[in-house]
Amino acid sequence: MTVRPGAGASSDISSFTEYLRVHAPDRLPHNLSHLGAGVGGADDLGGKVSHGTTIVAVAYSGGVVLAGDRRSTMGHTIATRDVQKVFVTDDFSAAGVAGTAGIAFDLVKLFTVELEHYEKIEGVPLTLDGKVSRLATMVRGNLGGALQGLAALPLLVGFDVDRGRIFSFDVAGAVHEERQGYDAIGSGAVFARSALKKLYRRDLTAGEALALAIEALYDAADDDAATGGPDLVRRIFPTAVRVDSAGALAITETEIATAAQAVVERRAAAHGEEDPR
Repeated sequence: MTVRPGAGASSDISSFTEYLRVHAPDRLPHNLSHLGAGVGGADDLGGKVSHGTTIVAVAYSGGVVLAGDRRSTMGHTIATRDVQKVFVTDDFSAAGVAGTAGIAFDLVKLFTVELEHYEKIEGVPLTLDGKVSRLATMVRGNLGGALQGLAALPLLVGFDVDRGRIFSFDVAGAVHEERQGYDAIGSGAVFARSALKKLYRRDLTAGEALALAIEALYDAADDDAATGGPDLVRRIFPTAVRVDSAGALAITETEIATAAQAVVERRAAAHGEEDPR
């Protein structure tokens, strides 16, 4: 937290979360401020809250692609088929979220405001390492909820100097920077990482990175019931963001649909029959 000399607890606090704690604590999302108080255990909640998975990140030469499936579940039921889990957080970063949907979405929305507020107060954008630190603190703020089964975890990507970087977090706010060039979170992560491990190359182009991210999500959906694959009937496809020297930009549905269609057709051809999706 930065407070300018003589400002006291004024609007010059560069952390928006801390500013709210000082001036309007009632405006903070309860799940990010002492969430655990008065909430039943995970068994009590059962299937009453929706959960979202899976998020993957793939670095390529000069940038990184972040993509997420669209399904959220409530217990053993599909709650939503077209939820948005990947967000542009500022000009050179993006975050995808997995876990308890309501908490996860509040987390990334508040983080986006944090970055905008810091730049307005300080006059310069927060560094990528600074963004990672801020987000880690916010994740740690939900530790009480996470211990009760209401975990919400982000996968943060950003462009730094000349490359894309990928960061994951645990429920206590510990940060891990993935240097292999890819990562995945959520219930389908183990299957997505298996696909990424076999197919990843460091010389990928931006288009190839998107195709690989969608392929990994397809594999995750094949083995994880909570992950939704490309739905050609309903025209529901993963969402994705590309972050490079030009900035963070949401990839168009047309481009994603084309890549997803190619994955489905290739899998169908490999099986020698029309893919049922």
